[in-house]
Amino acid sequence: MTLTPRTAAAKDPGADGSRTGAQIICEALVREGVEIMFGIPGGAIMPFYHAMWEYRDQIRHVLCRHEQGAGHAAEGYARTTGRVGVCIATSGPGATNLVTPIADAWMDSTPMIAITGQVSSAALGTDAFQETDITGITVPITKHNYLVQNVEDIAYVVKEAFYLARSGRPGPVLIDVTKDAQQARTIPRWDRPLRLPRHKSVCELDRGAVERATALLCGAQRPLIMAGNGVVQSGASAELRALAERTGIPVITTLHGKGAFPESHELSLGMSGMHGWVHVNKAIQECDVLFNVGGRFDDRVTGKVSTFAPRAQIIHVDIDPSEIGKVVPTSIGIRADARAALTCMLETAPAGNKLEWLDRIRANQKQHEPHQAYRRRPETPTLMPHDVFASLDRAFHRHTGYRVVTDVGQHQMWAAQLIEWGRPRTHITSGGAGTMGFSIPAALGAALAFPNETIWVIVGDGGFQMTNQEIATMVQEDVRNVKIAVINNGYLGMVRQWQELFEGARYSGTKLSGPDISLLAEAYGVRGIKVERPEDADEAIESAWAHHGPVVIDFRVEREANVFPIVPAGQSISNMMVTATANA
Repeated sequence: MTLTPRTAAAKDPGADGSRTGAQIICEALVREGVEIMFGIPGGAIMPFYHAMWEYRDQIRHVLCRHEQGAGHAAEGYARTTGRVGVCIATSGPGATNLVTPIADAWMDSTPMIAITGQVSSAALGTDAFQETDITGITVPITKHNYLVQNVEDIAYVVKEAFYLARSGRPGPVLIDVTKDAQQARTIPRWDRPLRLPRHKSVCELDRGAVERATALLCGAQRPLIMAGNGVVQSGASAELRALAERTGIPVITTLHGKGAFPESHELSLGMSGMHGWVHVNKAIQECDVLFNVGGRFDDRVTGKVSTFAPRAQIIHVDIDPSEIGKVVPTSIGIRADARAALTCMLETAPAGNKLEWLDRIRANQKQHEPHQAYRRRPETPTLMPHDVFASLDRAFHRHTGYRVVTDVGQHQMWAAQLIEWGRPRTHITSGGAGTMGFSIPAALGAALAFPNETIWVIVGDGGFQMTNQEIATMVQEDVRNVKIAVINNGYLGMVRQWQELFEGARYSGTKLSGPDISLLAEAYGVRGIKVERPEDADEAIESAWAHHGPVVIDFRVEREANVFPIVPAGQSISNMMVTATANA
């Protein structure tokens, strides 16, 4: 990025070595290695923005169009880099607009720092202009939060907040700083040690438990490894692959585990759960040992919990002890970082194979694939969603240096199912919170983190209309490496699908109008393409990839295509619908 020449004198402390609270925040961010942040200024955060001018050569500020966009951009930056994302907002509505991305980061274990301005201390509790108790609001969705009223606390609070955000199970931390604390002066103390005896990130690895788990897993006749987000977060993909290859145990993934294990590998089975493959869910129901490493047994994975993996002994590795045994009863629970646990398992895991078990699963796969409608193109000239995903998958096999950010809905599930994922941190999505509008601003953060890679957005027309204003941010920031594929079916598609399958086709509140998306893209100053025929999809994607700048492709797909398989809400993952009328 192009940096303004530094004016060193502007940052010089006062004659007594003092700085304003706002300067201390900026200096603390520099000390934490922050290079970029996303935000919108306003009254209560103005002292920080005043000081930020002095640090503009060290920290890049990206002016987003909505605070929600700033929060999701910080998430996208964090999810692709593994570093802490930073977003900034003022008090009142600025702060409350960050609540959704904070909740999203909380659910998906994303390290993020949200810094908000607050009215002056003397005005707290008076319903002052733009006063909102943002710390009270965010208590349930942050690892910790702070209301800072004393300038002398700022340096320590920022240091502690970053430690909490990135340690243990990562997550969001909010720092709310009153305006007078930002304006006051003090001599900062940078050397204060952290006082966190109750917040140790990881306890000592229980090697005995790991050895018992290894023996149980490797001695099983029908074992499965389930890889979750923790494998990606801990950088344990190589260890996971080594364990699978040594033992011959097949691997399934959760939605957030996509990319943790290459799906081209002979031991890869695919995704489990509500929209998982039939053979994967059947394997879960038939396995005798299920090893979940870094997943939290989300309800979209388990279905009806009492019927989940009924024949299996469960081994669960998670860095958060509260997750172990919370949903599914566990035979062996290990509180550990996924990489540490897998490394320890590799020390004692014997070589082996599970060919008979794998052949049984593949036979199930061969039996059920022909009956799954999404695998076969219907006899229609209409552009089907899976035509688009087939074209995207072909393009991803031809190119390197790309990452994909998906939004929430049908397209999210098609992307997870129909694209072959091979590398960690290349599949970025909103899982736990399921936040529509996540993808475009998250792609902005990813694009700024990796300017030499191509960042693809896959989004529905519903999610696109929630946060497409961040395309203007991309233009202003000269971001050129984002390509947006809009799966446009004129509905809130996943809700419509549920209405069709389970609510008598009462399409209440789901038919969606919208602008001409390709023309809207042009209005933003980026290239817009409209695709309505299957034979045009490949060319449009290649054209977008070659274009030096953002591109929005409006794929006008079949309006009432459905995602299959689907497990009806509250039912066992054994009960999978593969068409609107047939079960597996």
